[in-house]
Amino acid sequence: MVPHLKIRNACSNVPHVVFASLIAAVCVSVGFSGSAELDAGKCVVWGPGLSPAAVLPVRYFYIQSVDSEGRNISVSPAADSFRVKISSLEQQYVRVHVPAPLDRGDGSLLVRYRLYGSSSRGLKIEVLYQDRPVADSPYTLRGPVYHEYCVCPERDPRVWSSALQCPEQEPQIQQDFISFPSIDLQRLQQEVPQRFSRRGGLVHYSLINNQLHRRSLGQYTDFKMFSDEMLLSLARKVRLPDVEFYINVGDWPMENRKAGDKPGPVPIISWCGSTDTRDIILPTYDITHSCLEAMRGVTSDLLSVQGNTGPVWSDKTEKAFFRGRDSREERLRLVTMSKENPELLDAGITAYFFFRDREKDLGKAPLVGFFDFFKYKYQVNVDGTVAAYRFPYLMLGDSLVFKQDSPYYEHFYTHLEAGVHYIPVKRDLSDLLQKIRWAQKNDTKAEAIAKSGQSLVRDVLQPHRLYCYYYSVLQTYAARQSTRPAVHPDMELVPQPSDHSALCDCHRSPEEQKNEL
Repeated sequence: MVPHLKIRNACSNVPHVVFASLIAAVCVSVGFSGSAELDAGKCVVWGPGLSPAAVLPVRYFYIQSVDSEGRNISVSPAADSFRVKISSLEQQYVRVHVPAPLDRGDGSLLVRYRLYGSSSRGLKIEVLYQDRPVADSPYTLRGPVYHEYCVCPERDPRVWSSALQCPEQEPQIQQDFISFPSIDLQRLQQEVPQRFSRRGGLVHYSLINNQLHRRSLGQYTDFKMFSDEMLLSLARKVRLPDVEFYINVGDWPMENRKAGDKPGPVPIISWCGSTDTRDIILPTYDITHSCLEAMRGVTSDLLSVQGNTGPVWSDKTEKAFFRGRDSREERLRLVTMSKENPELLDAGITAYFFFRDREKDLGKAPLVGFFDFFKYKYQVNVDGTVAAYRFPYLMLGDSLVFKQDSPYYEHFYTHLEAGVHYIPVKRDLSDLLQKIRWAQKNDTKAEAIAKSGQSLVRDVLQPHRLYCYYYSVLQTYAARQSTRPAVHPDMELVPQPSDHSALCDCHRSPEEQKNEL
């Protein structure tokens, strides 16, 4: 197993998680030397997309451009100078969609590809700079290499976790389970439907023998399609523990009992947490769905944003920017502040639902494409009904994020530090204008905070890390179950999607096949 690599100074733009196919390089300093040209052989190529065992909806890897003197180049290479070609090692045609590499604006590029079939022999990946091989290109991924809808779970979770270089611990998971040293499933079956089914959307799941079963509780459970799709995707990749749990598919976290209360809290899994609740948090449906549908059903996802961060810092408009619905009163206040201070802030409401009587006074702003947000140096993140789920995408951009103080949080917030990765503003936004002025007067410091936040979130929100997080939550939960999970009579099987255009055969060892009999 290759250890996690923590790179500092010259390599500060390189994510901390590396894979077996990392090509080592010595980084002397960051920046482009006018006398030294890009050296294809000294460039660095790394990432999960170079590992056949890292099965993801969209596979990806990175390229760091390096000059002939071994120094990282921190500016964009010439357009279309890097090319990537991917082909199957077998005679049968395997469709692979490989868009042009995404220029991340700092001398690094992000390469994505989606398989529409499996390759039993493997893949050949050629990375070229002006038709010259980059680093150790070509790379050979020895088969089998499975596509997303291949139901071939790795039977040893340790092997799967090692292939993805999953972190050993996640601070939010450790914090969430402090209240639940033991989980009595019989108590949950009696108490959870009675307490929570009338509050919106609750789904009771059982994962038994890697098959997913569920029953819906409450009126508003349509969003179960998002929890279904991620759990099914995970079950296609790794053998999951037998586990029985409840997922809240509504907005607000549910369990407000404290650990010392009698009776104590029950474990409800939600997409958003808060300081006065005890829910166990998973990555939001928004970012998991965008990862599943990247390069197909969505345009803005955790990868595509990285190549669409607008002009370079010095060419961005020196204002704060906001567009969104009227889902919180502070958002309306933001528009008023914008009208009174147009030199500092451009804010608008694009749709009214909660405060329709205010549209006449505040006006309705036209929609703006998300990538165009990053034409501005500063982004304002204000809660919606709960945490604003655009926050991870804003952090991945090339702007400084001003984040409203909030009781709500997503699964990755424990990695962030106010003043280091973003600028905090008071709940009532009373200090927002002051802090925008500070950023304008301290441009170098503002840019450094923006880069620091972007770098961190590029690491912790890599799509493969979402799968690691999901598995860790299920594994931690399963280990605390004091009674055996079961499929209940009123549950229905949630089948794996069928994709007849991309059939696959699982290639497992004779010993594995023997154990299945």
